[in-house]
Amino acid sequence: MALAPAYAAHRLNAAGPHTLEVFLDYACPFSAKLWRTLQTQVIPHIASTRLPISVVFRHQVQPWHPTSTLMHEASLAVERLAPQNFGRFSGALFAHQQDYFDEATVNLTRTEIYQRLADLALSINAVDDRQALLQLLDIQQTADAPRNAGNAVTADLKYHIKLARAQGIHVSPTVLFDGIRDDGVSSSWALEQWTAWLQPKL
Repeated sequence: MALAPAYAAHRLNAAGPHTLEVFLDYACPFSAKLWRTLQTQVIPHIASTRLPISVVFRHQVQPWHPTSTLMHEASLAVERLAPQNFGRFSGALFAHQQDYFDEATVNLTRTEIYQRLADLALSINAVDDRQALLQLLDIQQTADAPRNAGNAVTADLKYHIKLARAQGIHVSPTVLFDGIRDDGVSSSWALEQWTAWLQPKL
């Protein structure tokens, strides 16, 4: 599926005629495992062998991970402020995902979790203005009745959720190649299995 220009930073490598889409949840351990393999093995292999494959990150927020929504919102806010750092911040979210697991956040408010996410973004230089990031994530309180208005990136998140639902994505990680889903792809695959899977498709 085409990548909307507003989310160009979701392309993790050079553009190519073939597209490998990975639907990942920042709070999912299996997504983190697949992300590490992509970043340390698969994408470098694509680059070094000049395979004509573009790798695209897709959001797959799973509701049984309550903080997942907030983590994905934070990544979209980082993309708004510093699109070149979307991939770096995504890597940090996966590397620190345990800080956002149920047991680590059960006694935190939504605002406190946003503040923790902003601190993470600042610590890796994904953004240089913590307050600007928090403003994008802030839920504006009003004197009127609550309206479920969301924050400045709610529309972005809705777009990505609708995109995943339109393609019948239910779990993470889920992988598509040129728009065709393959549920046989495993987060446990090593580079050899990835190359054996990719090569016949080129």
